Amino acid sequence: MININLIRENLELVKEGMKKKLADPNLADQLLKIDSEWRELKKTTDDIRAEQKSLGADNRDSARKLKEEIAKNEEKINVLLEERDFLLSKIPNLPDEDVPVGRDESENVAIRTIGEPPKFSFKPKDYVDIAGEFIDTDRAAKIAGSRFGYISGEVAELDFALFRFGMDTLIPYGFRFILPPVMIKTDVYRRVGKGQFIDAGDAFYVPEDDLYLVGSSEHSMAPMYMDETIDVTKPIRLLGFSTCFRREAGSYGKDTRGILRVHQFNKLEMYSLCRPEDSRDEHEFLLARQEELMQKLEIPYRVMRICTGDMGFGDASQYDIEAWIPSQNKYRETHSCSNTTDFQSRGLNITFKTRDTDGKDKREFVHTLNATAFSERPLLAILENFQRENGSVQVPEALKSYLGREEILNGENN
Repeated sequence: MININLIRENLELVKEGMKKKLADPNLADQLLKIDSEWRELKKTTDDIRAEQKSLGADNRDSARKLKEEIAKNEEKINVLLEERDFLLSKIPNLPDEDVPVGRDESENVAIRTIGEPPKFSFKPKDYVDIAGEFIDTDRAAKIAGSRFGYISGEVAELDFALFRFGMDTLIPYGFRFILPPVMIKTDVYRRVGKGQFIDAGDAFYVPEDDLYLVGSSEHSMAPMYMDETIDVTKPIRLLGFSTCFRREAGSYGKDTRGILRVHQFNKLEMYSLCRPEDSRDEHEFLLARQEELMQKLEIPYRVMRICTGDMGFGDASQYDIEAWIPSQNKYRETHSCSNTTDFQSRGLNITFKTRDTDGKDKREFVHTLNATAFSERPLLAILENFQRENGSVQVPEALKSYLGREEILNGENN
């Protein structure tokens, strides 16, 4: 969540940032109104409580009346606090000043393009036709409905080779590999700053246990240090692998063929916790790791700076990497890389020790960042960019040692 003191002290700045992220700035005005009522009533109640304590033993009737008044006020205080916190959860993280202002993805800015799209002497197929029965959505639909798929054979082996390659590349940079939970309590999910994700109906919910299935590996890595004070002299870097689940509630009719947009997918995710002064450099570091992975795989891609209207609710700054998809003759997003500053850590109460100007100990909120290493989408980019006319797929040099072969889908190993 955003720092409420920022709203109290810089209302117009906050409202301007909210407009850039297409949020209703009137929410900030409503919040301050309730916040003012809450603070005033709290001060009044504290004054009454002080008066109550000052009364002598011979003023029992007055003390009883004051006690009843305090009780009534506390009920109102709790209601106001709930209303204030609800409005606070609707206010997005403010974009950094250098983020391009725009309304949607059409106003994202391409900052560099790496690699040349392959030139084929034949009409390239899409990944569904290339993989054939090894990406089977028809059988999956009989079992689980639409937007699911069976990935099998050499395509599944290639998928796991990607994840292993990602681990071997990233762990030497100081990432700790973890397998996080794939379910998360409702209150914790909201503290992560994913209330919008829940309220939009994009998360799968298990009501008997009050648990949500995570929509990204980041979602359950973020609260790992919840309510803790940690040492971030050096950034803490986590590398999590998990299955993720999304309803794709707002994507009706989009990418219905194949497994580009599905309800269930695997993901290898980078997550960093660091000091505020380090988060910009850490953001660039995570992006560099994503680009290293793509360059080693020799997949043509471009880096996009995401505009204010298209970036995530909790993000202050965001990059996307888009891979070239030959069958669609365009780039499609495969990676996201976000700096959420203290938006998540404030809700999760993750702090570090530092000192104020007088040399006294104090605690500040850490900054958190997340970045895709691999989901299944780069798998699809490999199938298409490395396809051959005979239907086989050349294995990228970086993955040959994991698969022990030069090509797949040649009919010999399936």
